[in-house]
Amino acid sequence: MTVPDPQHTPMMQQYLGLKAQYPGTLLFYRMGDFYEMFYADAEKAARLLDITLTQRGQSAGQPVVMAGVPFHAMEGYLAKLIRHGESVAICEQTGEVGVNKGPVERKVVRVVTPGTLTDAELLNEKSESILMAVHQGPRNRCGLAWLSVTQGVVFLAECAPDEVNGWITRVAPSELTYSAGCTTSFEDKLKRLRSTSNALYLTARPEWQFDSALGQRKLLDALQAASLSSWNAQDLPLAHAASAALLGYAEHTQGRALTHIHSVQVQRNDALIDLPTTTRRNLELVQTLRGEDSPTLFSLLDTCMTGMGSRMLKSWLLEPQRDRTEAQHRLQAIGLLRNNLWQTLRGQLKGCADVERITARTALRQVRPRELVALVVTLQKTELLAQHLRGLEGYLAHIAEHLLPPGDATALLARAIAPEPAALVRDGGVIAGGFDADLDELRAIQTNCDAFLLDLEVREKARTGIANLRVQFNKVHGFYIEVTTGQVDKVPDDYRRRQTLKNAERFITPELKAFEDKALSAQERALAREKYLFEQVLDQLQAHIPQLTRVARALAALDALCALTERALTLDWSAPQFVAEPCIDIEAGRHPVVQARLAELSSGNFIANDSRLGARQRMQIITGPNMGGKSTYMRQVAIIVLLASMGSYVPAKACRLGPIDAIHTRIGAADDLANAQSTFMLEMTEAAQILHSATPHSLVLMDEIGRGTSTFDGLALASAIATQLHDKTQAFTLFATHYFELTEFPATHHAAMNVHVSAAEAGRDIVFLHAIEPGPASRSYGIQVARLAGMPAAVVNQARHTLEALETQATASQAQVDLFAAPPAIEMEASGAVETALAGINPDALSPREAMEALYQLKALIHKA
Repeated sequence: MTVPDPQHTPMMQQYLGLKAQYPGTLLFYRMGDFYEMFYADAEKAARLLDITLTQRGQSAGQPVVMAGVPFHAMEGYLAKLIRHGESVAICEQTGEVGVNKGPVERKVVRVVTPGTLTDAELLNEKSESILMAVHQGPRNRCGLAWLSVTQGVVFLAECAPDEVNGWITRVAPSELTYSAGCTTSFEDKLKRLRSTSNALYLTARPEWQFDSALGQRKLLDALQAASLSSWNAQDLPLAHAASAALLGYAEHTQGRALTHIHSVQVQRNDALIDLPTTTRRNLELVQTLRGEDSPTLFSLLDTCMTGMGSRMLKSWLLEPQRDRTEAQHRLQAIGLLRNNLWQTLRGQLKGCADVERITARTALRQVRPRELVALVVTLQKTELLAQHLRGLEGYLAHIAEHLLPPGDATALLARAIAPEPAALVRDGGVIAGGFDADLDELRAIQTNCDAFLLDLEVREKARTGIANLRVQFNKVHGFYIEVTTGQVDKVPDDYRRRQTLKNAERFITPELKAFEDKALSAQERALAREKYLFEQVLDQLQAHIPQLTRVARALAALDALCALTERALTLDWSAPQFVAEPCIDIEAGRHPVVQARLAELSSGNFIANDSRLGARQRMQIITGPNMGGKSTYMRQVAIIVLLASMGSYVPAKACRLGPIDAIHTRIGAADDLANAQSTFMLEMTEAAQILHSATPHSLVLMDEIGRGTSTFDGLALASAIATQLHDKTQAFTLFATHYFELTEFPATHHAAMNVHVSAAEAGRDIVFLHAIEPGPASRSYGIQVARLAGMPAAVVNQARHTLEALETQATASQAQVDLFAAPPAIEMEASGAVETALAGINPDALSPREAMEALYQLKALIHKA
């Protein structure tokens, strides 16, 4: 640690010593009623917060540059700094003023960073602030660990280095810590990811903190367990190393151990339905394409009564499980809640406090008195909620069991905390009367103060004959007797002058001085006693943290289920059915957000459409005019699949859904200039990612692929991509295109079919019917759409004449290109027999024994080749 220059003043030596421990962090240094910053910190804060930069005095021969913010308004300034990606160390006065020579003792009590927020004023009630650690391990593997400090669950994962970016974008942490000893290329990769996400804050930590044995020990200590086997987390050494740095950094910022950690969850690639960043963006799950919070699928779903319910609902939406067990439980619960029980429960949930975050702040000893009062009120409600769920089965019975609050904690808080306490403990008036006899006695002295002063004033007026004499008090000068200047000659000899004003004199008497000492001492002692008792209450609550956490999770789940039930009834949604065979079978499906938007604008009814995809029909080639509804239709299929997978009812008359492992989308066109990618380059990159990762259990949406290059290039690429998806990937695919040549694709590919969005012409106008019908579209209607867009009439007329000439020329030409012919192979002679044999096999018509014989024949042909 750097030793401050001894020529500095004692206070600046103290400040610089503390600052040396937090070199990359702004230091809020408490001085009276302000948090001050000095030198470079002051200059940065003045720029970011738009506060005044001043100079006051000198230290070590240099002017002291400083800027400050009032302590009572700290949260607002903190929030602004966090939005700028800054971290702030909070330094408080911990010693008594005047006890020792030199500056009062101070220390940093916590560090506020983007990923470790706990203050209610700094957090979005519907989103988590996530801290993540990544460890670059040997043998081409990486370990990941992440948590929300206010949630108390540590997540672990291991992956290949090229999968790290995918995990980071999926988790969406606010802050990412990594080892300062990682390779330069790995660090550069993280920094490039930071450049594409303004919400991600990078923090390098010492390499020694990424230690597997240390991480395992920290997890076991937090869980109070002897083994991680109960959580299936024992064989993840790289993730343990990441968790060591994660928990160490979190403890460093909070100034204490995270005693509310109650669970470890191992995340694996094959456990969740993959929702890449492009899918989340294109389906507008939590943000619109413009980056707004509404209208989105989440904003439509979220009618939760509490912030913790909203956060849980969002996690269900963004992290659907491939295994259908949880989804089945939620669907069963919604079915039981539908008969008006949900209304009763929502009435009780209204006004409930955020138990999850209050519990975390209690464990971290950062909770405020009014939050504890709100906690008591909520815990009393949970008993009623549990009674309403009594007698139900399944998931709701499990929730009811965990809703029962710890009775000792409720009783303690009801006795200890005043019904309407002060906002902060330091203001006094927090501990309820009758809870502590010593505190009551000290308060009684203060209560009797007013009566004593009135009595003294009456007696002094009678003794001195000064009619306008006043006995008063202020925080600066204490108790005093005030006499106007014209009456000073009547003042008795035992009066001692305390202060001279323009028109009055203030005095103190031996009797008043003795009372002042007693009263002020009682006030200070009462406040100290309250602080002590509040800490004792927090000590007793620590034993109840695990049960309070379970209550919070049960409340959040119940709130989310009631919201899904309300949405199902209000929006006329139906229960999906899960089946084992591969299929996406939707009857009268609707896009919920578009339908809701149409209802708001009173611009007509939404046209529902069926969707049939299965083993024999895996791809739809979708054609039709722009504005006809192709993209809406494709998105609604994906949204219905997602809603069913999370355990929600769906906007359809009926839905049968087979296994799903991912939803991939390639929709829209935009440049990525920050990474030097053109529209077409980005289009091809996203398409390549889909072709590499999609499986037969994936849903793929391809919208207008190949539009970013020349017609022939685009058509060739679109046909090749469609062939790969059909023949090799065999994913469920919705393939929208303007290339009419692709309508020939189903003729040579048995699992593909043509559908189109219907439209009708009325003279030179066009009417969009938004209905999906079998077969290809007859024409594009591009010129009609241009006319609707307000294109000048001369341009529309010229385009129409040009189109007629091109169509005539195309009809006259006899040359045809087979888009779907197999590419010429250099090794055709060697592999021709194998390909011929493959072409003669129809997998859907083979029995198991015939399939096995065909496999042996192919193997023999390969050996001959």
